[in-house]
Amino acid sequence: MILGTCLIHLFIPGAGSLKAKRAVVKGLKDRVHSRHNVSIAEVDHQDLWQRTTLAVAVVSNEKKHADQVLAAVVRTIEMEPRAEITDREVEFL
Repeated sequence: MILGTCLIHLFIPGAGSLKAKRAVVKGLKDRVHSRHNVSIAEVDHQDLWQRTTLAVAVVSNEKKHADQVLAAVVRTIEMEPRAEITDREVEFL
């Protein structure tokens, strides 16, 4: 069993309030979860307007498959015009 995790650090330039940021983050989380069947949560910077960190986890039988799923998640997030990925960290256990 392989556990793949990815921390994705985001900058949300258009967020002028926590409410605006939450709208972007919630939409991203819902879209990623429904398209890729992964676990996703906001894990850092909850009190900042324009920054957040999302953690994504996937369990698979093969490292290659877990890597492909996490890469697809990153591509989905990159397509969101209201958020920019500033950094990402991938790990396999």
